[in-house]
Amino acid sequence: MKPTPGQLAHAEAVLAQLLTFAGPSDQTLSAYFRGHRQLGQRDRAFIAETAYAVLRRKRTLEAAAGSCAPRLLLLAALVRQFGLSGRALGLESDFVARIRSAGVATQPPAVQADLPDWLWARLVEQQGGGEAMRIARGLLEPAPLDLRVNLARISREDALTRLGLEGHATPLSPAGIRLAAKPAINRHPLFLDGLVEVQDEGSQLLAYLLAPRRGEMVADFCAGAGGKTLALAMLMRSSGRLYAMDVSAKRLGELAPRAARAGVSNIHPLVLAGENDLRARRLAGKIDRVLVDAPCSGFGTLRRNPDLKWRYGPERVAALADEQFRILAAAARLVKSGGRLVYATCSILAEENEAVTQRFLREVAGFEALSCARILAQQRIALDTGSELRLWPHRHGTDGFFAAAFVKR
Repeated sequence: MKPTPGQLAHAEAVLAQLLTFAGPSDQTLSAYFRGHRQLGQRDRAFIAETAYAVLRRKRTLEAAAGSCAPRLLLLAALVRQFGLSGRALGLESDFVARIRSAGVATQPPAVQADLPDWLWARLVEQQGGGEAMRIARGLLEPAPLDLRVNLARISREDALTRLGLEGHATPLSPAGIRLAAKPAINRHPLFLDGLVEVQDEGSQLLAYLLAPRRGEMVADFCAGAGGKTLALAMLMRSSGRLYAMDVSAKRLGELAPRAARAGVSNIHPLVLAGENDLRARRLAGKIDRVLVDAPCSGFGTLRRNPDLKWRYGPERVAALADEQFRILAAAARLVKSGGRLVYATCSILAEENEAVTQRFLREVAGFEALSCARILAQQRIALDTGSELRLWPHRHGTDGFFAAAFVKR
C-alpha cells in the first residue's frame, strides 16, 4: 500500500490526540471519524490500523525514531511494522535505513516488551523474566475475530456453513467460531438474526464456568452491554430468571435490542445505584448463580486495547483492586445456600486476581473455593489451568482472563 498525503495527515492528527491518553482510544477514533465524515472506508482502515500499531509498539518505535513526535512514530511504524519503502513515503533513504536497522535487542527488556517500566517489573516479579517476555509478545500479536454461536437456535456446524466465511470451531469454547479474517460481521444475516455474536473465546468460557441451569435464578452483577448475559441466557434456553445488573444505564440500554435479536426473553435489566443497591439487596440469599465480571485494568486485552498500558498506572490498579473486592463482597450477598459465585477479570496482574479472591475468602464468611478445571471438565471442556482459570494469548490464543469459582456453604 502507498498511503496518500491526506491519509498520512489524518493519521498524524489522530495520533497526536491518542498520544495524550486523555480517554479510550476507540472513543477518540470514533469522535475523529464523526468529525471527518468525508473519509472513506479505506481511509478509516488505514488511519485506525497505523494508529493502533503505534500505540502497540510505542516504546520500540520511539527507540528506532529517536523521538516521540507523532509524525516520526507514524513513519517508523509504516517502515518497521508495515514494510513500506522510503519511496512510498517520500522519505530519504538514510532515514529509512536508520529506522530499519535500529536494534531492539540492545534495548532494556521493558522497551523490548513495549511495556511501561512499572508494568514490566510487576510481570517479572509475578511470572519470572522469561514468561513475562512471552506474555508481552503474546499481547503484541493481533487479536482474531471470534464469534459465539447462539446454540439455543442453531448448531455451530450449521452456523459455520451458513456464514460462508473462512473460519473454524474454537478449540475451547463449544459455542465459538474463529474467523480467518475480520469482515464487517455486523452486516451479516446471521448476526442480524441474532444467531451469532462477537465474543472472544476466553470470555465465552465464563458462562460455562458459571454453568447456569434451566429454570434457575441467575445474576450477571457487572453486565455492561450484556455480552456474557446473552451467553448465560443461551445456556438457560431463555428459561428461569436472569438479572442483568450494572451501574451504567446507558450500557444496559444496549442489551435490550441485542436480546430481542437473539430471541431471549428471560433477561431482567436492573440499573444499580452502586454495589450496595437496595433493589439488589432484596435478592439477598435468593440467587442460584452469580457472575462478577469486575471492572479491571483490562491488561489482558492489550491486543485489542493497547492504549490501556499507557493510560493506567500502579495507583489505578491499587484502586481497582479495592473496588473489585467491594463489588465481589456485595455480589456474594445474593448467593443462596449451595449456590455458585464466579469472579472474573480480563487482567493479568495478581493484584486484581489472586489477591482479591484470597482477601474474599479471608474476610467474607461462608464461601469455599471450587476447582475451575473440574467445573469445565463437567462441561466437557478439556482445559486444566488449575483450581483457578487463567487464560493467556500466547498459550491459549484468547485474551488474558482470570476466574475463580466459589460455593456458598
